[in-house]
Amino acid sequence: MKKLLLAGFCLAFCSAAAAQADDKISIVVGGMNKQIYLPAELAVKLGYFQKEGLDVNITDQQAGVDGATALLAGEVQGVVGFYDHTIDLQGKGKYAESIVQFSRAPGEVELVSSKIAGNVHSFADLKGDTLGVTGLGSSTNFLTEYLAQQAGLGSSDISTVGVGAGATFIGALEHGQIQAGMTTEPTISKAESKGLAKILVDLRSEAGTRAALGGPYPAACLYMSNAYVADHPDVTQKLADAFVLTLHYIATHSAAEIADQLPADYYGGDKAGYIKALADEKSMFTPDGIMPADGPATVLKVLSSFDPGVKGASIDLSKTYTTSFATKANGG
Repeated sequence: MKKLLLAGFCLAFCSAAAAQADDKISIVVGGMNKQIYLPAELAVKLGYFQKEGLDVNITDQQAGVDGATALLAGEVQGVVGFYDHTIDLQGKGKYAESIVQFSRAPGEVELVSSKIAGNVHSFADLKGDTLGVTGLGSSTNFLTEYLAQQAGLGSSDISTVGVGAGATFIGALEHGQIQAGMTTEPTISKAESKGLAKILVDLRSEAGTRAALGGPYPAACLYMSNAYVADHPDVTQKLADAFVLTLHYIATHSAAEIADQLPADYYGGDKAGYIKALADEKSMFTPDGIMPADGPATVLKVLSSFDPGVKGASIDLSKTYTTSFATKANGG
């Protein structure tokens, strides 16, 4: 009898331990203090991961391309980065999919140094200049290459250099290492307030994105390998539930209320500026985490124009995102 009880206890304990182990997950974020990736930090601060019974370890990387690399290496199970990486990866024979779509616009702008802004009226005027991106192979690099190509510039007409975001981007502008660059809030507001740069292309709204890219460009999301999602649907659903709750919170609270939930270092010493920037671009976030129906095709069009791995390749967009987990998280 004792053996049976012990066996039963062991079975229950081991099953619970296994479930607990399954619920431990590592996620890398391509820049935790970027407003485009706000749902990652906010989900932590609101306790939504814990609410779902998840033990989530979040690490921070300077650029989204570093997240894709970590995912391929098996160092993490999820990436908070741009959706376009899932298409780029498929072009390389690797499969990842957006599970929860955070935004329907990139939330990026192309800033031009004030030193040359008077002579720059379009992207074509950046010929011969050095342009900053978060990292080579990053989504800012993708968008920069597309905008340059659309302006009639060839690959030899501009140079791109990885300068990160925040202080490193600001420093690159101040010291003339770059003449222009693509970045996000709160770096945008800080560069403008210092008088360092002016906006040339604005991708913070869906309207601005459609004008520049020809359609919606779903960007920030949680993406994971297709194989992991297939093998761990329960954990994936819990992550989706937590992030959809976070997106609901963003949609139903003011920028000031959201900012109050965040660490002080997110504001870069200017909380009022952070709140204003968030209020101006908060509409880029989806309220439900569901991929915009016409978004993937726009992203594929953009990447197909210059990405050698995607151009001419047979990309199955249905394998680059799923709406099933977000739909279920919304009660569907």
